[in-house]
Amino acid sequence: MAKYNSFYDCIHEYDWEDVEQKINSATSQDVESALRNPKRTIDDFAALISPAAIPYLEQMAQEAHRLTVERFGKTMQMYIPLYLSNICTNACVYCGFNKHNRIKRRRLTESEVMQEVEAILKLGYQHLLLVSGEAETVTGCDYYEKMVKLVRPYFSQISLEVQPLPVDEYKRLHDAGVGYVCVYQETYNEKAYPGYHPSGKKHDYRWRLETPDRIAQADIQKIGIGALLGLENWRTDSFFTALHLRYMEQQYWRTKYSISLPRLRPAAGGWEPKDPIDDVGMFQLITAFRLFDPMVEISLSTREGSVFRDHAALIGITSMSAGSKTEPGGYAVDKSDLEQFIINDGRSPEEFAAAMRNLGYEPVWKDWDAWM
Repeated sequence: MAKYNSFYDCIHEYDWEDVEQKINSATSQDVESALRNPKRTIDDFAALISPAAIPYLEQMAQEAHRLTVERFGKTMQMYIPLYLSNICTNACVYCGFNKHNRIKRRRLTESEVMQEVEAILKLGYQHLLLVSGEAETVTGCDYYEKMVKLVRPYFSQISLEVQPLPVDEYKRLHDAGVGYVCVYQETYNEKAYPGYHPSGKKHDYRWRLETPDRIAQADIQKIGIGALLGLENWRTDSFFTALHLRYMEQQYWRTKYSISLPRLRPAAGGWEPKDPIDDVGMFQLITAFRLFDPMVEISLSTREGSVFRDHAALIGITSMSAGSKTEPGGYAVDKSDLEQFIINDGRSPEEFAAAMRNLGYEPVWKDWDAWM
């Protein structure tokens, strides 16, 4: 892959409609060729997520399982999100935090965050993901830096999923103790993107797309990327997620990477997905990502149901949350009227961990090498 100034330059070498046609026109011969290739290319990935690959899912799942166990062992990394705020200046049509939705809004104070931390520590977690709505004047870098420093002594790893920031602010947060930052493009379709994000800073497609470049330039140890499955054609969006991953790995090879596969869930506002992905599609996507990149971490949240998540653990998922609350203050006090979306796996962390052990997997509550 050539040297680019950012992923924005790279993605412009591809046309959305051409990629969609390429995926849909893949043949069984293309799939078999991809399966034989030990170092799979982006074209191989297109074949593996194509309709032509569906008859090969069992073979793909077996190979995905083998590759995952070879690289990660039979372990499942455990993390939990802590929502700092649901105040948002964006109007994303699919999100419960949409500024036009009439929900109660709040930003946690330091004392409220510590109440959340106390409740989370009782659950056994050592990996904390700080999440927030996007409202720079209310939850900007100063606020995040203060909260990271507040919670850092209690956890082995602090991750962040907030609005895109400039490089210098990511450096400040890295110095404060952040080792992992997630940012999701939602959809890589530049033409369709503004319709889902009609106002707010998130309307700026390029600013968001280039965020992983800025995170890597700030020397953050791990970066998470992904698309919101259901906005546009999920196969095409996943192709561009894989392209983004390959670009990042080649441009910033010292950094670790994670892929998330969030499927749209019900939220305030009642928006319905344009191209919903079913369970078969999700299984295909998980196995395809694992075959494409045996080293990448793949995360699955409580958006998915318990039966699906238990099966997904066997074919490539390496990181999951459990007992999650998607509203500020949800662990110390139930505040479901503030949530971002409705979760689908309501098991407690203890119940989820027991399910993993029954499958022969060991839940890992601490990322031991995060700070080495």
